[in-house]
Amino acid sequence: MLFVCYPKCTTCQKAKKWLDENHIRYEQRDIKQNNPGYEELKKWIEKSGFPIKKFFNTSGLLYKSMELKDKLSEMTDEEKLKLLASDGMLVKRPLLVSDKKVLVGFKEKEWECLKDE
Repeated sequence: MLFVCYPKCTTCQKAKKWLDENHIRYEQRDIKQNNPGYEELKKWIEKSGFPIKKFFNTSGLLYKSMELKDKLSEMTDEEKLKLLASDGMLVKRPLLVSDKKVLVGFKEKEWECLKDE
C-alpha cells in the first residue's frame, strides 16, 4: 500500500500511528516532496469512485488563497486534475492507495476495511 501524506499534518500523523498499531504495511510518500502526477491522480480518482472535488484539501491555505471554493464549479475535470497535479498542498491527505481501493482523508471507521487486505 502507498501512504501519501504530509508529515507535519496531525491527521496524517494519526493515520500513520493507526496503520502502525494495526500492523498494516505501507510505503510512505511525502506529498510535498513528491506530488502525485496527473496520470497517477486520474487513476486514483477513477479507482476511488469519488468525485474529483473530494481530492481537494479544502481546509488548506493554498486552496483558500486561490479562492477555489468559488472557481472549482466552473472548471472542467481536466482542469481540476491539472491543478491537483501542480501542487501537493492542494491534495487532500492522507491518501492510502491499495490494489483494490483508494481512501481519501483519515476516518478510522473507513480504514477498518484495511485489516482484511
